[in-house]
Amino acid sequence: MLNSITPRSAALLVLAGALATLMGAWIFEYLGYAPCELCLLQRWAYYAALPLAVLAAMSAPNRPALARSWLGVLALLWLGSMAFGVYHAGVEWKWWLGPSTCGNQADFSGGLPDLGKPVILCDTAAIRILGLSLAGWNALISLGLALVSMAGMRTQGSSSVSQ
Repeated sequence: MLNSITPRSAALLVLAGALATLMGAWIFEYLGYAPCELCLLQRWAYYAALPLAVLAAMSAPNRPALARSWLGVLALLWLGSMAFGVYHAGVEWKWWLGPSTCGNQADFSGGLPDLGKPVILCDTAAIRILGLSLAGWNALISLGLALVSMAGMRTQGSSSVSQ
């Protein structure tokens, strides 16, 4: 399926995937699953991907080489996001330590935290769906979006005729 995807289609899929994932995160937050510091940092890739995917989609009909370049940037962004998701999931599974500012061993040497807000620990998964935390799902979604971006980079055809 991904072998014949056009750069424009890949960009639009990445745009839709990033937007859907962000909306899902916001819905979970609305339902009471407050994000930790690492969760919020993981969203940066999604925020950055939105305008990049729009640029790739807009440039695809007339400048497919430029669109493939934007898709290359997106592929690197998603691979980094996947690595960050694996890191955060590993912190949650206690495979390695996370930042000292958001775990059970938080250091308050810089002052007391805001006592009006609940402490959200990065080393405790707020929810697991099919055995994966949201950080784990971020890693899988990011891998999928990286693969879509790479598939769109590989195609040479212009999307102006087929789209």
